[in-house]
Amino acid sequence: MILFALTVFSSALLLFLVQPVIARVLLPWFGGGASVWAVCLVFFQTELFLGYLYAHWSVSRLRPRTQAFVHGCLIGASFISLFFLNRHWAFYETGDPALRILTLLLLMVGLPYFTLSATGPLLQAWLTLHGSAGKEEVKPYRLYALSNAGSLIALLGYPTLVEPYLTLKHQLSGWTFCYIGFGVLCSMVATRIRVLPQPALPEAAPGTQDKTAEPTLRRKLLWLALSACPSILLLAVTNHLTQNVAAIPFLWLLPLSLYLLSFIICFGPGEWSWSKSFLPLPTLTIAAMVFALTAVSTDLDLNVLIPLFCTGLFVACMMCNGELARLKPDPRHLTTFYLMISLGGALGSVFVGLIAPRLFNGFYELQIGIGAYAVLAWAVFYRDEPIRASAGWLTLGVLTLAFLLSMGLDVRTKGKASLLAARNFYGALAVSEETLEDTETGRVLVNGTITHGAQFLNPAKSGQATTYYGLNTGIGLTMSTTQGRSPQRVGIIGLGAGTMAAYGRPGDVYRFYDINPLVMNVARSEFSFLNNSKARIETALGDARLLLQREENQNFDVLVVDAFSGDAIPVHLLTLEAFKLYFRHLKPDGVLAVHVSSLYLSLEPVVKLAANALGKRAGVVLNPEDEKNYVFGSTWVLVTGRPDFFKSPLLRKTAMSIKPSPRVRLWTDDFSNLYRVFKWGESPF
Repeated sequence: MILFALTVFSSALLLFLVQPVIARVLLPWFGGGASVWAVCLVFFQTELFLGYLYAHWSVSRLRPRTQAFVHGCLIGASFISLFFLNRHWAFYETGDPALRILTLLLLMVGLPYFTLSATGPLLQAWLTLHGSAGKEEVKPYRLYALSNAGSLIALLGYPTLVEPYLTLKHQLSGWTFCYIGFGVLCSMVATRIRVLPQPALPEAAPGTQDKTAEPTLRRKLLWLALSACPSILLLAVTNHLTQNVAAIPFLWLLPLSLYLLSFIICFGPGEWSWSKSFLPLPTLTIAAMVFALTAVSTDLDLNVLIPLFCTGLFVACMMCNGELARLKPDPRHLTTFYLMISLGGALGSVFVGLIAPRLFNGFYELQIGIGAYAVLAWAVFYRDEPIRASAGWLTLGVLTLAFLLSMGLDVRTKGKASLLAARNFYGALAVSEETLEDTETGRVLVNGTITHGAQFLNPAKSGQATTYYGLNTGIGLTMSTTQGRSPQRVGIIGLGAGTMAAYGRPGDVYRFYDINPLVMNVARSEFSFLNNSKARIETALGDARLLLQREENQNFDVLVVDAFSGDAIPVHLLTLEAFKLYFRHLKPDGVLAVHVSSLYLSLEPVVKLAANALGKRAGVVLNPEDEKNYVFGSTWVLVTGRPDFFKSPLLRKTAMSIKPSPRVRLWTDDFSNLYRVFKWGESPF
């Protein structure tokens, strides 16, 4: 039993440890956006289903000796495929990269992940077979809880024990070494199973229900629904958090950890299941999430929203997995049970990760997931006769209808308020007209809940730089300081509404880089900064870092780094290698302006360390909010080798030195740690 438990635990640990590692590898190749993680989850859930399908087929069709031989061959083949894990596969093509991400994942970890996925249910079936042969009572579902415990330890250990201390190269090599150790353990288990005979199914006693009978189609569909709903909510909540904060492993892993914790509790030794006292929790969490998604709650702080949605996700998982635990079949049908659970998880992830971005013009899958959860909760509680007879169940039914109507009306209202709403792999953009100042209206570009630009509709003020780019901001002061009589060449990483073009003068060249083709179209069609600029405007579509690596020296006077994923700049644009690339394209006296405004990440020390490594000076400029001109408070770090830059009249008093942080190390392509720059005093964690 100990050998079985150790093998299942190690397979689950490696299965979930590789997820953040491989996602970290892929992020810089596809712009560092949150959707990369969503597509990764689609792959992981689908591979999990395929692994369970193989385990079900193996147990149903093959004798124990053949099962052990086939699985041993699979492990051997997966060892050979580990060669692809450490290869570099960067892509330069533009457009929707979902298929390319799935292809890369298949090449890099497809076979090892498939093997690990199949091991859990296969070893539980083997344990049942081993116990039957030895006339021992076994409880294979305990191994399911142990498997999820290993997964949870991996997810919690990555941001706290692995990422802060190991480079990405060491993470990959360490995981490879541990995977080989897992293969040895699994081979030891297989040697015990290959000699056992296939047991016959016991016959039911006369007049009793045959618990070993094949589960009905209705029961299988219920398993499917109970597993698909938490999967939809998992990805939708993760999208909601990472689109509005940052695409960081910590925020990826928090919802996934809660998801796994519910499996541990529901399938653990206590075999927890919901009771009548649990009824108010789904009602309250559904109501809270519905309110948080309505237009009247837009001022709620993320310190409230993150725990609110995570609590709602956890309660939903507890309800669904508690019902799954209550409905689990005889152990002889556990591979069928796991197959339906994994299929539901895969379908939920495919809907959120692949279908929703192509079907909707906004992030509506969270509303759909909450609606499905409300209906499923009402149906699940209906199955319990004492609860069905209570006022609480009737109340939940009435509220479920109210929730669905409320979300439908809110989606319709938001759609009518937008002049334009569109979505692709990189996010959901919305353009609307709002009051920017007491008597002035303007057009605003929003990605998720983050404002990416605004422009006054009044022709007299339409050419005025707003939001993060006003005259009193770090970039505004930089442009005023560097603009002389000669024309300038300016590079801007991150287009937004094209506000930076407002600083263009005759003879200037402004070159914008953006990975999102949708942003390019919106900036031209809905805003006039680019069209009316006095400078010559150039645009380059693709990841800025990959494009700059291929381009000849651009000789920029100023290079602006302003590409945001959620609430922060993607990591691969803040490493030492990235800064070396920036200064290759800058003139010797050029200025690098890095926009590091963030509610939750303190990135100033990261930029400072990179500047020090290159022998450059760095200063930070913080500006107050200017409501009259619709300028936000922002934080810019200016980096240059020009000795007199910070002595200029405009910057002498406004640019401040950056205090070093002992917690922060120099970021490179091989090492970065967002966990260490999180503003813990201002976050709910």
